[in-house]
Amino acid sequence: MRLLQWNIQWCRGMDGAVDPARIACVARERYDPDVCCFQEVAVNFPALAGSAGEDQVVRLAAAFPGYEAHFARGVDVPDGRGGRRRFGNLILSRLPVRQVLRHSLPWPAHEGVPSMPRVALEAVIEAPWGGVRVITTHLEYYSDIQRAAQVARLCEIETEARAQATARPSDRYDSGPFQPFLRPASSILSGDFNMRAEDSCGAQLRQTWRDAWRIAHPAMAQPATFGVFDTEFASEPYCCDFVFVSGDLAPRVSAVRVDSECKASDHQPVIVEFSS
Repeated sequence: MRLLQWNIQWCRGMDGAVDPARIACVARERYDPDVCCFQEVAVNFPALAGSAGEDQVVRLAAAFPGYEAHFARGVDVPDGRGGRRRFGNLILSRLPVRQVLRHSLPWPAHEGVPSMPRVALEAVIEAPWGGVRVITTHLEYYSDIQRAAQVARLCEIETEARAQATARPSDRYDSGPFQPFLRPASSILSGDFNMRAEDSCGAQLRQTWRDAWRIAHPAMAQPATFGVFDTEFASEPYCCDFVFVSGDLAPRVSAVRVDSECKASDHQPVIVEFSS
């Protein structure tokens, strides 16, 4: 199974053009992913640089035939004309998807600091070896207070899921909303965490999950994933896009790489391969 982690910056490349078709073409031709985890996917947001307000969920889903598309919006606001503007995370999978969960992350007040609501999108995917929860998220950039609270909640979600995986489900219902569905203990957490590898919040995540890059490259630091070609928000290149795995999946991590040449977004794609 091959997973692609990528903050696609509302499909805006380093040339300033917003082009969902290009994102899809790069992803499919260069990486051939079974699962895509995208952040910064926009719907009806013409205020974003280069955007015409296109529905990027619809366009990306159409550009990935044979894949299921599941979207979670952190931002969901009126457009003043009877519609909605939305911004969030997207999972595309050509493997079967079972249960899908959308988790609102904490948004504590931080006076005078820009911020937006954040979410984590969870999809139970049938990998070749069995069920696995794939979670993707995008944590707060400006507020360290909010980011720390969001990391704590991600760890709580993982604890909750692992407990549910071992709990005996009720056999009272075999249909309807009470019907039990698999929520396996195995998990993959991907995202733009808006923190450097040495951040204390990163250490907290690594107490719950294993860092896929460090499994595959124990003696090498992960290459920069942000600020490589665009210095608008970064004074120097650094790594903030990570993929973490539950301990049982560590032996399945067979390869991890960062595409340091891609210019289709201001973030670099991270590709992780799992053996079956």
